[in-house]
Amino acid sequence: MKPLYFFNDKTKPDYRNWLPKRLLKAKIIESLVCLILFILFGASDLILQGRQRIIWGIILGIGCLILLLITVWVSFLYRSFDYNGKRKLAKIIIEKTADYVKIPDGGIGLDVGCGSGALTIACAKKNPKANMVGCDIWSGSYKSEFSKELCENNAKLEGIENVSFEEGNAANLPFEDESFDVVTSNYVYHNIRGKNKQRLLLETFRVLKKGGVFVIHDLMSKSRYGDMNKFMEKLKKDGYEDVQLIDTTKGLFMDHKEALLLGLYGSTLIIGRK
Repeated sequence: MKPLYFFNDKTKPDYRNWLPKRLLKAKIIESLVCLILFILFGASDLILQGRQRIIWGIILGIGCLILLLITVWVSFLYRSFDYNGKRKLAKIIIEKTADYVKIPDGGIGLDVGCGSGALTIACAKKNPKANMVGCDIWSGSYKSEFSKELCENNAKLEGIENVSFEEGNAANLPFEDESFDVVTSNYVYHNIRGKNKQRLLLETFRVLKKGGVFVIHDLMSKSRYGDMNKFMEKLKKDGYEDVQLIDTTKGLFMDHKEALLLGLYGSTLIIGRK
């Protein structure tokens, strides 16, 4: 059964929040349940008394404090990423990543892991004489949040026609070698467990035409991606040109402090030409 999507305002696109609303609701409920248990078992003598009440009061009190802090943090993440919120960080990152995507007239670009279609559509807007393809597997924990139908609906509501969406796995893209003039992606590869991230990049570059441009934004910390400076040097030896690693937490998209608070440490753009 395909997931159903409900829009508060059907005249506006819904790019969804990077942090699922169900997670925020779950944390709020968990905090309330823990608070109720604390009141019943720790703060009053209705059920437990004496030493037992004190022990459970301490345990549940610590649990409530931890859950409250987590809930506050999750709420902060949700508000920061909200497209309609005050910070609108997700929108800012999408728009600024799209600024690097330059497609020749009549050309075609690929957005790997397009999710709700936000980056695909942003790139299509900035390149009206070219076409963009967004691909995603739309499965796993994000299946209830994102879908091909959602992407197509967002494009329709934006009035963008130079886009299309296809199902595809970033680890094994369903496209021929050298099919696209530009390839791009935003915060995708770090979510793919059990896969070497540098190999995922090479798989993306496989479908890029000779002379084509890549613009990939992700959490490229060494623990996730390995030594990206060595990877960049390898690309240069293989004939890639203008290869750069750009730290987007130095004021380009956000600052270091905000990146740490939002769990976006290591946010980096790798750009270049094949």
